[in-house]
Amino acid sequence: MNGITSPTAFTRLASLYCRTASLVDRLQPLLLLGFRLYLARVFFMSGLTKIHDWSVTLALFTNEYHVPLLPPALAAVMGTATELGMPVLLALGLATRFGAFVLFFFNIIAVVSYAALPDIAIKDHILWGTMILVILFCGPGKISLDHWLETRLRADAL
Repeated sequence: MNGITSPTAFTRLASLYCRTASLVDRLQPLLLLGFRLYLARVFFMSGLTKIHDWSVTLALFTNEYHVPLLPPALAAVMGTATELGMPVLLALGLATRFGAFVLFFFNIIAVVSYAALPDIAIKDHILWGTMILVILFCGPGKISLDHWLETRLRADAL
């Protein structure tokens, strides 16, 4: 038999791989949505904890968290605003890369500012940073307001 009419084992395997990869690609929007919602919850809940008792938050920023270049009160306000605002953008998928960019650097500053951070917490921050980078580089996915706006703008341009 000639190689053109009879598929080889390699050809069949390659075809199976391509079909499987296509299926996995179709699941990517769900993965990105899951990452966005997970990260939004983590950071938003932290922001809610900070506004729950502002005097404790100010004390932590004064005595424990040493944010470079910022007075403790300003760092507390900026940190809390970041933790309450950026997760909303992530959850909605609106200005997602901007929100991810801000949270990525916020995450780094959080680790640098708190010297007594235990190893397990550092691992959490590494996980969050990695997930944020995936969103930053891959975008929010098709299940997002960013995608909806992009589609609308593209249609309006035609």
